[in-house]
Amino acid sequence: MPGPLEGIKVVELGVWVAGPSCAAILGDWGAQVTKIEPPDGDPFRGLFAGILGIPENPPFELDNRGKRSICLDLANDQGAAIARRLVDEADVFVSNMRPRVLEKFGLDYEQCAARNPRLIYCQVSGYGVEGEDANRAAYDVGAFWSRGAVAASLMPNNEGEPPQQRGGMGDHMTGANAAGAVSAALYNREKTGKGQRVAVSLLRVGAYMMGWDLNTQLRLGALGPPYDRRHSPNPIINSFRDSEGRWFWLLLLQADRHWPDLVRALDAGYLDDDPRFASIVSRLANAEAVVAALDKLLAKKSLAEWGPIFDRENVWYAPVQTIAELAADPLAETAGVFVEIESPDGPKRQVATPAVFYGTPVAPGRWAPELGQDTEQVLLDMGLDWDAIIALKDAGGIP
Repeated sequence: MPGPLEGIKVVELGVWVAGPSCAAILGDWGAQVTKIEPPDGDPFRGLFAGILGIPENPPFELDNRGKRSICLDLANDQGAAIARRLVDEADVFVSNMRPRVLEKFGLDYEQCAARNPRLIYCQVSGYGVEGEDANRAAYDVGAFWSRGAVAASLMPNNEGEPPQQRGGMGDHMTGANAAGAVSAALYNREKTGKGQRVAVSLLRVGAYMMGWDLNTQLRLGALGPPYDRRHSPNPIINSFRDSEGRWFWLLLLQADRHWPDLVRALDAGYLDDDPRFASIVSRLANAEAVVAALDKLLAKKSLAEWGPIFDRENVWYAPVQTIAELAADPLAETAGVFVEIESPDGPKRQVATPAVFYGTPVAPGRWAPELGQDTEQVLLDMGLDWDAIIALKDAGGIP
């Protein structure tokens, strides 16, 4: 069955991750996505070749699968005219280029909406598309991770070095939010017949992800510093190590509800005789002692041994897995975390985007395209004949 966005035409003018990941999700949901690239391509294409010296680029494959690639020189008047025509014929335009770049090529919202009033125009940015910082350069490690207070919130007691971000963390969250915004705008268009502009920024996504902390700061005017595992407000929603040194997480958020279950699973009724552990309030005041006591007890068995005991006694937990362990986790397989896509070298296992549609099941399209792989076909679909395509090439609009 086709996905829920079957028949929707999306044009993407984006580089790196935040904008392209949004378009990739829309493509997974059934939209036809055409990616406009400059003659030297999206710089994301060279990520692994530049760092690791290998031709494969799994991150690019994830965020650009299912798309057609058209190579246009936007500095050339005819190339820019083709880009504008593509957007004029689209349902959705997604871009994470800075506003001044879009305006330069006649692709800012005002000009696009004047030509195509039904267009859903999605801008993905670092710091928003209004104000003096609208054109400030930003990756997710800047706008989301750093300025968005994520990194500092992971530094216990505000000490030590800021932690490193893994690639694309903020970008993927922003792309997913942008895909949701586009879908809502498409729904509104069905009712009104009118398109609109939507915008999602890395900074706002970072702030929303830190929303509990930020809202507490706004409401109360103060927030305690980040804490480590020995000073958790609730020391039984926390990480612990088993007898083999493997980390796992106890998930006992409702502390007084779950404390008896944990004591029973540990066969440690003597903990209930200690007034320091009598309630959530006393355990908070004595968090270090709670963690020390649990560390000693939980280190007596492996997680494989604890698991059946925890399940029997209603103690919620989860293993702390590496990426390699997640890739081999049968639960992840059952949950639909992976999808198989046909590559030039045969079927390959890839990461699925998160949403499941039971009435209109989705499946990723083809493998990520080579640079300009579909240039001629896109132009033919637009109604250009081969003479016009050759003339466009001779004029420098396409390489």
